[in-house]
Amino acid sequence: MAYAKTDEAIRKLTPEQYRVTQENGTERPFTGEYNHNKRPGIYVDIVSGEPLFASSDKFESGCGWPSFTKPIVPANVNELRDSSHGMIRTEVRSAHGDSHLGHVFPDGPQDRGGLRYCINSAALRFIPREEMEAEGYGAFIDQVEHI
Repeated sequence: MAYAKTDEAIRKLTPEQYRVTQENGTERPFTGEYNHNKRPGIYVDIVSGEPLFASSDKFESGCGWPSFTKPIVPANVNELRDSSHGMIRTEVRSAHGDSHLGHVFPDGPQDRGGLRYCINSAALRFIPREEMEAEGYGAFIDQVEHI
């Protein structure tokens, strides 16, 4: 499957999705659609469809945004220095869609690598495990917990 940012995909974004992914925005904490999602599946870039995170790597961090311990395909996530807002952070962007996703911090669960990928729900589309094969993501089913 080829993943790319297209004009059509950008046109389909809601104003909030556009603000987050294209203008480096951040949704308000505890307001995102996937903050409390516990269903098995994967999270893909809302723009390009590239697979980003598995539900099996999601954890409750209490920060107000969906948090993951690692990307499902590390090559699909770029990490960049971000010195905005008077802080030094590491921004996370999708590799193919170049969507702003959120930030990664070194305060995640130590027994799972120690990282916390803090991601905006507005940058993601969730694919439930039972729909992954039909949507072309069958290769990742083994990385998602069973129902």
